[in-house]
Amino acid sequence: MKTSSAAIAFVCGTAAAVTAFVPQHSAFVAKHAAPSPIGLFMADDDDAEDKSFDQEAYIAESKEMRMKYLEEQAMFALKISCENFDNAVFPNALIAGDVVITHLLDRLGYLKDGKCTIMCVDTFHLFPETMEFLREIEEHYGFKAEVFCAEGVPVGDKDAYDAKYGADLWKEDIEQYDKVCKVEPFQRGLKTLNTDCMINGRTRWQGFERAWIDQFENAPIGGGLAKCNPLAYWTLEDTFDYIAKYNVPHHPLHAKGYPSIGDAKDTIPIPEDGSTKFVDFKFEGDPVPWLDYASERKGRFVGLQNKDGSTKTECGIHVEGAEKTFDRDLWEDGPVKNLDSTDAAMEVIKGGKPAVVTVYAPWCQFSQKMEDEYAKFAEQADVDVYKFRGDEVRDFVQSELNTNSFPTVNVVKPDGSVVKYESEVRTVEAFNAFVEETLGVKSA
Repeated sequence: MKTSSAAIAFVCGTAAAVTAFVPQHSAFVAKHAAPSPIGLFMADDDDAEDKSFDQEAYIAESKEMRMKYLEEQAMFALKISCENFDNAVFPNALIAGDVVITHLLDRLGYLKDGKCTIMCVDTFHLFPETMEFLREIEEHYGFKAEVFCAEGVPVGDKDAYDAKYGADLWKEDIEQYDKVCKVEPFQRGLKTLNTDCMINGRTRWQGFERAWIDQFENAPIGGGLAKCNPLAYWTLEDTFDYIAKYNVPHHPLHAKGYPSIGDAKDTIPIPEDGSTKFVDFKFEGDPVPWLDYASERKGRFVGLQNKDGSTKTECGIHVEGAEKTFDRDLWEDGPVKNLDSTDAAMEVIKGGKPAVVTVYAPWCQFSQKMEDEYAKFAEQADVDVYKFRGDEVRDFVQSELNTNSFPTVNVVKPDGSVVKYESEVRTVEAFNAFVEETLGVKSA
């Protein structure tokens, strides 16, 4: 019990010393000979005349102590990631935290020796400055990023993206846009690079969705991928302090009022008048709108809602279920026949026989949802039932197969006319009724 009492006495004594930090009527004075572990005590005004406590200096020193610890902690996490795993990959969005991690990786030598690979996802909706900035830091640090984008589209080819997926996909279905432009290429990138440890810049300070993350966790991707969050315990103020301390190259839009940068279509300055900026490694205007808790991403996903009506706060990459990729086709086996070219589709249209042709996209959630019912329909139908992938030949399916969105179900009549199924009820019974109505015969 003596040990416990002594321990309690020490704690109480320390607590008493801490309370001395609360300003009252006296000034703070440094007393180097004092037995207190803190080394400060409250003095009379007369004593304080020559030894006043420099509050600003103390704050600055405390912040430097904190920064030193955070740096060491983050570098320790990065060493664990890069030294103990074969294929550490850092998906870099080029935002403030990510440029800090990039700088830390460079300090540790992991960019030049290849122990960490930088990966980027181009959504084709980024600010022009973003990909330009990527090229700048590639040259600055001497690495080459692996860039991934929507499946089946050459990197950097926005026209090809528009032709395949539609320029307005994000307006038509934001969840599908996230899957096509963010989640799927992100997952494909991790798989292509054989990632066994993923490094990312999420922090607890970013909001309640991330308030309990730790430096290491298991990601859902791949059923247990190691995930390192080296800045988990940093605030956004810490991040910009680090950028200023080391003159870290950072996104040019910070100088135009953007605390965080995503897609140009739904990212705005905070405040909206752009009065808060980070210019020449220091803040202009009031930094609080950026640095307050959960404020970093306030300018992201502006005007976007999830399908349940809730405000959108995540793109889908880091949420549960993100491991589900869309790298398979639909109706790969079974009674649904495949039309593998526009010529094959035209042969069915002009063949003089009744048929059902569904135009689909494998990444489309509505196409996915009707997969089972359409296969059951094909099993019992008395007409040939086909699938035709239309996202890569949009002009053709618009002109020949009534398709403006996926999936589109058509009945081809013997005279070559193509009749579109207008209902969104996609069941065996509904398909049978439509075939019977259109052709005048029972489908089964």
